[in-house]
Amino acid sequence: MIRPDQWHPVDGLVLEPNAMSAVTTSDRNVVVAAGPGAGKTELLAQRADFLLRTGQCPYPRRILAVSFKVDAARNLRERVRRRSGSRLAARFDSFTFHAFAKRVIDNFRPALTGNNSLNPDYRIDQDTRVAGEQITFADLVPLALEIVEANAYARGGIRQTYSHVFLDEFQDCTRQQYQLIKAAFGHTTAVLTAVGDTKQRIMAWAGALDGVLQTFASDFSAQPLPLYQNFRSAPRLRRMQNRMIARMDPAAVSPDEELAGAGGVIEVLDFDTEHDEARAVAGLIDGWFGEGTAPSEIAVLVRQQPHLVAAALGRELAARSIPFRNEQESQDLTAEPVAALVFNFIRVIADDRQPDAYTELMRIANRPSAPESQASRFGGQLQRMVGQPRATVRDHTFRTGEPAAWRTLVHEFLELVSQPALVALSTGYQQGTRLNDLIEQALDAFDRELAVDGDAVQALRRLSEVDAIRFLTIHKCKGMEFEKVVVLGVEEQLFWGTPTAAMSEFFVAVSRSKQHLVLTHAKHRDRPVGATNRWDERRTPHQQFLNFAREA
Repeated sequence: MIRPDQWHPVDGLVLEPNAMSAVTTSDRNVVVAAGPGAGKTELLAQRADFLLRTGQCPYPRRILAVSFKVDAARNLRERVRRRSGSRLAARFDSFTFHAFAKRVIDNFRPALTGNNSLNPDYRIDQDTRVAGEQITFADLVPLALEIVEANAYARGGIRQTYSHVFLDEFQDCTRQQYQLIKAAFGHTTAVLTAVGDTKQRIMAWAGALDGVLQTFASDFSAQPLPLYQNFRSAPRLRRMQNRMIARMDPAAVSPDEELAGAGGVIEVLDFDTEHDEARAVAGLIDGWFGEGTAPSEIAVLVRQQPHLVAAALGRELAARSIPFRNEQESQDLTAEPVAALVFNFIRVIADDRQPDAYTELMRIANRPSAPESQASRFGGQLQRMVGQPRATVRDHTFRTGEPAAWRTLVHEFLELVSQPALVALSTGYQQGTRLNDLIEQALDAFDRELAVDGDAVQALRRLSEVDAIRFLTIHKCKGMEFEKVVVLGVEEQLFWGTPTAAMSEFFVAVSRSKQHLVLTHAKHRDRPVGATNRWDERRTPHQQFLNFAREA
């Protein structure tokens, strides 16, 4: 432990003054308004390191971080582990709102009474609620709020656990989510840090609370600390973003002298049909691969329905053997620790060139909470367990194209890892059937990809965050960044709705790019198989949005 005045940003990072103030404040709540590329995740990771390393968060108390997406919560958790090490990071809990609410319910479930009472082995379903036995994801936050508001024991337990709270992407917080935070930590000694950007408020359709950053500042007497620098995008891309900011939030406009420079590429591509678009974009991606760009640094963004809008591009990429994945279907799954464990195990036994996957398996073997003798023993078992199935897979009798053969090896491996170790991967696995459900979902996803060509390595590439380019909705891409970004279909038929919401979504999309931004539109898009709602085949370019690019 060191004194606060001895602490410096980890890894030699240099923080702008307001960021440094937000990181090192000890006794007051702050609200950080930060645009894209300002380093919000890094700010929170550095603050966690400061609090843990200086004892401002004293043992055994913990830090709670609440995000909106599974992958955002995971990324923050991993960033803290890299900055602070596994021992200190073990006291850092990074959840989504739903996961935090579920933990409250699991810990204090007997406090629910009447129609909301739940059995110990209740399940969570996407749509259907069964009294006492099953709830939906939409029920999690209201039930947790009921517990916290009605039960002093639950409130006391939460407040004794967490001395500090981080709230990420807080501009998208709903009324009930805000009420949960306020009920749990309002008028307490907990120190809260909220970060967000009103220009990226794109969840109004889901009930995001208007003006929540200002409401938080008032309710929690939080000091506003705006961040101004953009560390992500090249100058030309920042100039485009700045033109949009002038329309959305004039007070946040950057001076022209801060945006000087020729770096960055913006392309606006006009096509007659989605087939022309697909061939051209696939050719671009192929060229980027040839230049050495990693697949994980390329993203294709679509406002909605990527499985329909990007279907032609998907077929063209498949014809060129370029792995891609639709993250509308797989993003949340691959962010789950147990799914990552399953995929990494298959990688290690199917391919000799997977050192990173093997390292992740060994990290689980050497988990810091386990006694040294137990970790060492398990590490030896893991080496043997990996060696035996690798030999099995390479035997000419192994049926590489049959899912059942792989499932047998996976289940044997998970049995070795043991149920307690699997449950320890995430607090969400401690109750009900979620752990087993996720294992089955991971195996089902692998089965689907294996059925494409019978090649396990290629199947995993298509599921990978590293080896495949990603098709993302704009809502899914928040908090991410890529070297190359293609925004597919900048058309009035896709960017419809209220002008403010459409502008915010387009701003989120273009601000994901660090170096190269491509905007496309087509005059005609055939109605794809599977389209059930309105689909206009004749398309109109969204000139207002495209002009921001042309003028940059």
